[in-house]
Amino acid sequence: MTGAVRPLLRTVLGPLSPADVRGPVLPHEHLAVDLDRAGDRAAVLDPATHGPYVAAELAALRAEFGLGLVVELSCRGMGRDPRALARISIAARVPVVAATGWYYEPFHPPEVGGRDVEELTRVLLQEIDEEIGTGPDGTRADETRPGPDPTPRRGTRVRPGVIGEVGSHGDSPSPAEARCLRAAAAAARARGLSVATHARLGRGGLAQLELLTGAGLDPHRVAIGHQDLLDEPSVHRELAAAGAYVAFDTVGKERYRSDSDRLRLLLALLDAGHADRALLSCDISRHAYLESAGGHGYGHLFRCFLGRVRAAGVGEELIDLMTRRNPLRFLTGGTGDPTP
Repeated sequence: MTGAVRPLLRTVLGPLSPADVRGPVLPHEHLAVDLDRAGDRAAVLDPATHGPYVAAELAALRAEFGLGLVVELSCRGMGRDPRALARISIAARVPVVAATGWYYEPFHPPEVGGRDVEELTRVLLQEIDEEIGTGPDGTRADETRPGPDPTPRRGTRVRPGVIGEVGSHGDSPSPAEARCLRAAAAAARARGLSVATHARLGRGGLAQLELLTGAGLDPHRVAIGHQDLLDEPSVHRELAAAGAYVAFDTVGKERYRSDSDRLRLLLALLDAGHADRALLSCDISRHAYLESAGGHGYGHLFRCFLGRVRAAGVGEELIDLMTRRNPLRFLTGGTGDPTP
């Protein structure tokens, strides 16, 4: 009798077995994103300008730490560029998982409008089934940059492997955010994907989880984002006890919260017995965070924060659990032994 077939990861270059990801995973990052709403171009990673630096950082992390996978959570309305993700993946020799969904309401594109959950779900399903960057009528989406496409496609289209970062701000989602979250849950259930959320400043995670699970999505298919920005260990424990992943995914962003606080909150979650629910990442979302611009970069987790985690007495087995096995279980919906 053969064992159960492990679901494959959907990367921008095609299917990938989780067993082939032997190094750590960054489960919440941005490689090509445009969140500029004020004209200062600060909250941008432009593939034409910054793509080579992004690829160089990832390649260095592959060489130094064995970086095995990056989950890129730029979704609709966030300036996605799936072909740029493929180019970066090839240049860095690091697999990349791309996303679909809608960010929180101030960044909703006009397409969200008054569409109901069923209509929004169809938009997501079309991207999942067809290709990132297609609108509801099958045309190229506005956010896709025009021009020639030099990316080697390896016989496949660029399709999302996760839904996220689907957002809300405040203690409860707005009506539009709730529709987008319910559509994310419906599409995730229909296609066997997982949902990563944006909980602005860490708030509203319990409400997000209640809404997603109320729409029928299993809690182990949900990662609640930015919980390292919320100094409420009881909320982290409640999310983990319910079966959701608790994302400490802004590591290094000291302007929002110190890494000392993040370490304290993470250790509290581990002490409560929830190491199997923790995800760790850096959420690089603007060019000033790149090492080439003097920022802490994608490698801050490995070069700095994990050293402090080890110094606090956390062993390599738990480090591997949080940085490799947990994100792979999240992406594939695994519920048993997290060892791929």
